[in-house]
Amino acid sequence: MNLQELYVVLLIGGTVLLASIAAARTANRLGLPSLLLFLAVGVIVGEDVLGLDFDDAQLAQSLGTAGLAVILVEGGLTTQWADVKRLLAPAGVLATAGVAVSVAVTAAGAHWLLGMDWHLALLLGAIVSSTDAAAVFAVLRALPLPQKVTGLLEAESGFNDAPTIILVLVFSTAAADLPGPPQILGDLLYQLVVGGLLGLLLGRAGAAALRHIALPATGLYPLATVGFGIIAFAAAGAVNASGIIAAYLAGLVLGNSKLPHRAATRSFAEGAGWLAQIGLFVMLGLLVTPSELPSAVLPAIAVGLVLLLAARPISVVVCLFPFRVPWPEQAFISWAGLRGAVPIVLATFPIVAGVDGARHLLNIVFVLVVLFTLVQGPSLPAVARLLGLTRPGALRDIQVETAPLDVLDADLLTVAIPEDSRLKGVAVFELRLPPPTVVTLIVREGATLVPDANTVLRTGDELLLITTPASREAAERRLRAIGRRGKLARWHGEHGNPEPTGDTADTISAPPS
Repeated sequence: MNLQELYVVLLIGGTVLLASIAAARTANRLGLPSLLLFLAVGVIVGEDVLGLDFDDAQLAQSLGTAGLAVILVEGGLTTQWADVKRLLAPAGVLATAGVAVSVAVTAAGAHWLLGMDWHLALLLGAIVSSTDAAAVFAVLRALPLPQKVTGLLEAESGFNDAPTIILVLVFSTAAADLPGPPQILGDLLYQLVVGGLLGLLLGRAGAAALRHIALPATGLYPLATVGFGIIAFAAAGAVNASGIIAAYLAGLVLGNSKLPHRAATRSFAEGAGWLAQIGLFVMLGLLVTPSELPSAVLPAIAVGLVLLLAARPISVVVCLFPFRVPWPEQAFISWAGLRGAVPIVLATFPIVAGVDGARHLLNIVFVLVVLFTLVQGPSLPAVARLLGLTRPGALRDIQVETAPLDVLDADLLTVAIPEDSRLKGVAVFELRLPPPTVVTLIVREGATLVPDANTVLRTGDELLLITTPASREAAERRLRAIGRRGKLARWHGEHGNPEPTGDTADTISAPPS
């Protein structure tokens, strides 16, 4: 490539990047998942519209897998361990047994409804059975849901890519004879255990190194943090273990360690995650040929309905029954099993392996992801409200790029006071928030005021609070308790637990991660 060609490539790449960023803003305003417009950018740039020819499934598979690693590192870095640690058991069951149930039910539907042979049906079932981490992280963190629901879905989406990739690889390379269940289970256990251990070890090693090594520039800390996650991914892959699970767990360990410059690291990771998503979805949009997609519409609808209305609900009910998860939460978890880049990337594996009919599988998966993301993504807020899961007074994280908060290791929170909250009529000094938590600002009827100790809270107020990670949980509990039972909440036995029992109103819930 000469210099002039390089300029042309950079011009095209920069234009596509800016178009994708504009698409993300448009999607946000329309309430659509960004991945759909990223895919549309790829399709428009592709051979059937603007004429850019891209048909290299091997390259798409390699770049797609690397992109997933970056997305999962970012997901781990931005996930709070406190939100998911008590959900590891149900999330682990959903990510393993749930995937197996979903694969079996979806494959049976594809076999009987579409007449696919069992090999292709199992491949298709494995490809579409993984929920997508990027889609889940992007959509759920904007909804005021109970922390248990958000944490469970995030943990599941972070863990279930690894078992799915293993199954797709097994079925892609077994064109003649499918391996028996013992062989599949052994391979699955090896990849998950070894990949998980490597992710945890390298995450801890990275955290120890970053705490004790003084780097010459602030910008090197985010690079080093993400670098440790990528090393975990590559190290696991080098020993034929799951790099995906290693990347997520390394990010989870690093993101929950007390490292310097946390805000800068998180912002850099989110930018890298967005860049990976844009590149991934645009590339996958380039990979498909639009003129071939109409023949895949009916098969995609049939398989998608089986997945949405049978496979996903059955797997959720079977896996979460021992954990006594309430039915409304199970219903939402079933509906929120979003698909995205992962299935389309996985659909390149059988193409590279030379499986007959693999190209048609890619078209089916592409159409399925687009159609059902259009249905599921925008409907999640309404479904959450219908099931009674949204909390109008939920605390929300505010991402702030200010050095003082980073140096002080502080968290910035907001809480709105809804109509039925007992916080109304309470003076600021009566909140008795755990030190050093303070109410720094109140937004009231479009105006802002700096409260003093005697300022009385009103319905509709939005409070801005600064606290520390050590005091955050106690502050949230205190606010929830007063919101439910008033300033004498402790006398009534109310301690602000995140998941109340009985008829106690929970007007303030823990924030999503």
